[in-house]
Amino acid sequence: MSKILVGMSGGVDSAVAAYLLKKEGHEVVGLTLRTWETETGEDSRCCEIDDARRVAGKLGIPYHVQNCLSDFKKFVTEPFTEQYIHGFTPNPCVECNRYVKWDRMLFYADILKTDYVATGHYAHVIKLDNGRYTVKCATHAKKDQTYMLFRLTQEQLSRTLMPLGDYIKDEVRKIATDAGIPVADKPDSQEICFITDGHYADFIKENAKEDVPGPGEFVDEEGNVLGTHKGIIHYTVGQRKGLNLALGYPAYIKSINADTNEIIIGQENSIYSREIICKDVNYLSIPGLEPGDELRCRAKVRYHFPLKDAVITPVDKDSIRIIFDEPVKAAAPGQSAVFYDNDDCVIGGGMIYEVKG
Repeated sequence: MSKILVGMSGGVDSAVAAYLLKKEGHEVVGLTLRTWETETGEDSRCCEIDDARRVAGKLGIPYHVQNCLSDFKKFVTEPFTEQYIHGFTPNPCVECNRYVKWDRMLFYADILKTDYVATGHYAHVIKLDNGRYTVKCATHAKKDQTYMLFRLTQEQLSRTLMPLGDYIKDEVRKIATDAGIPVADKPDSQEICFITDGHYADFIKENAKEDVPGPGEFVDEEGNVLGTHKGIIHYTVGQRKGLNLALGYPAYIKSINADTNEIIIGQENSIYSREIICKDVNYLSIPGLEPGDELRCRAKVRYHFPLKDAVITPVDKDSIRIIFDEPVKAAAPGQSAVFYDNDDCVIGGGMIYEVKG
């Protein structure tokens, strides 16, 4: 049996992960990373310490809290704010997983001399025949969270366990209820952990280090002015609602030009694209691509989007081009594109930088 450090958010998933590992006979230690607090001192949904401590007490396991406020600000909230100001739609959970959660969990695991870290993610960690580690989709696709894990390193994955890969949420809640775990009925968080009310723009205005762009113009694809927008931080590619434009046809945001403070409007067919360029690519199942390589895969451009057949080619060491067999909807610069093999294993992923027709 191993000694395992379980990252505990205070929610039911991480609680059941800890319970299952202890039930298997492992020596389990709980850890909550304190990443964010509100102006009134409340913790975010990713680090509800009181609930996590209650769970640890119920399970009879040692429990620790580590302060990560400065790391979270450096790697998550500051880049989030900066990217929105420059017209991107960032994916903060991806960066948090690699640079905050796993980095800090493994740091503390070494201090406590634990063999592995574990989380309540719905995914599988596997070692391939080529010796590399990757994440494989959860058995039940509805809860699969591999999209958020593509940026993890080989070292991080080699020391990670994810006990919930074969479960659905109802099963997890039943396990928690039967075991008397106090957060069995706790609702899932639906928002980004540091923006609990969904008001992204207010957060950006309050935390920006540079001037936040103000109102600008909605324009069509030919450059004709259609109206006034309230600031690019309020919008994202593919958005339809809240534009307040009466054009006689359903209007969608095709793209955002931060340099001119313009938002380009088109009809629904204009937000479909076959080609995207990704930067900051991280590979899991393979070491990388060489010039001239072509890789068939299935890729998605948002968390809840379906996988689409595509071909990947390298642009340079850190960038790739993805060409889809069929156009995909609303690929937004700043979001993540993650690509998979036919066995539902993550090959890698990167940040969408440029979208082409």
